[in-house]
Amino acid sequence: MTGPVIDLGELWHDPKPMPRPPRAHGRPLRCALVVLLALVTLTSAAVSPPRRTPVTLAAQRGSDVMVDGDLLLLMEPVNTSTRQARLSAYRLPDGEPVWQAPLSAEARYWGMTSLAGMLLATGYEIGPEGRETLTVALDRATGAYRWQQPGTVSKLTDGNLLLRSGGETLPSSLRAVDPCCGTVRWQLSGLSADMSVRGTGLGVDRVVLNQLDGPVEVRDAVTGAVLARADLRPPDGGPIGLDLTKDLLLAIDRGSGTVTAYGLDQLVPRWTRARLHVDFALDCGPVLCVRTGNNELQALDPATGEVRWRSSQWGWAWAADGRLMANLNGVGPPEQYVVLDALTGQQLADLGQWELYQLGVGGRLVGIRRHPDGGVLVGELDIGAGKVHIVDVLPDATGECQAITGYLVCSAAAANSYQLWKLAD
Repeated sequence: MTGPVIDLGELWHDPKPMPRPPRAHGRPLRCALVVLLALVTLTSAAVSPPRRTPVTLAAQRGSDVMVDGDLLLLMEPVNTSTRQARLSAYRLPDGEPVWQAPLSAEARYWGMTSLAGMLLATGYEIGPEGRETLTVALDRATGAYRWQQPGTVSKLTDGNLLLRSGGETLPSSLRAVDPCCGTVRWQLSGLSADMSVRGTGLGVDRVVLNQLDGPVEVRDAVTGAVLARADLRPPDGGPIGLDLTKDLLLAIDRGSGTVTAYGLDQLVPRWTRARLHVDFALDCGPVLCVRTGNNELQALDPATGEVRWRSSQWGWAWAADGRLMANLNGVGPPEQYVVLDALTGQQLADLGQWELYQLGVGGRLVGIRRHPDGGVLVGELDIGAGKVHIVDVLPDATGECQAITGYLVCSAAAANSYQLWKLAD
């Protein structure tokens, strides 16, 4: 079974496991999770979905791939002779070439975002003061260069962009810009602060600045206006860590093990917990999950901080369809997933062990496993129902897959080739 062939240069396919699930604002998240599959209750005799003709890609390691509507986008790494990277667009479903464009800086590009008719390529280059991030904007229809600015990019709720740059050894800066031409809407520069953002389904709406030797500021990400400012440091003036989830800002004093929750927009104290050593917090729907320093997952009442349940069985969890999905602590790779009741922590279903991909924030959870008769089996995890639905069999795939917006790209049986399959609806 063969399809159109596209020479895609090098394709990066190494999975990158994450120690915690993505937040709601998450990252531009082409893939939010990656772990490995071994399904326990399904057999080959029970599965016979229709087979689909893939697009075959002649590819090696090292490139980045994204599907945006009817375009397949390939971002090749920097060429050692020309010192330029390249972004190419192909028309789906047949893979007809549309355009190619050089990326204008000597940089290692590692991410793409599509917004308002622009394609935004983000990466970093090594400058005189250290590693500096940058974002380059190209016209989606033609690949024409539009603008370039320092920083990594996030979409704002009004359709503009938030660029964050600096950190490590460099002063930090924030800029809100128009995606069409890079026009600056507002900016802050010369910051010595850690930055956190809150995202919604429509984009980022809040920025929190944690000054190293001063107050915490909460700003409207669209306008840059200060909504609240307060010194949240402990009495000894030591540093605090911040964690942001929904409308709560957690101020974490790791020295004393004290956590105080504040309402985000006014920084009004809600509750305080002593002897709680928090590694990170997670949005678990009706409860607030915190991962503690002794490898325990606790579910707190977000209004009072009271413990609803706790367990050392689960590594982390996130909300889906009114329930929680969690991984089993100490198992894996491959990781094993279960469904929990958010309010009680009771296990409702065992979903097995998967190489799992989340196709966009709040999107489908798709996993793969090797099929006994060859190729890989593709399943979709239904958290609400506590079941796994088989959606496809990829007969020529050998594994090493990545999910990209309704498609899977997997290494193929033929040497130095990959195949692109459209997932069944």
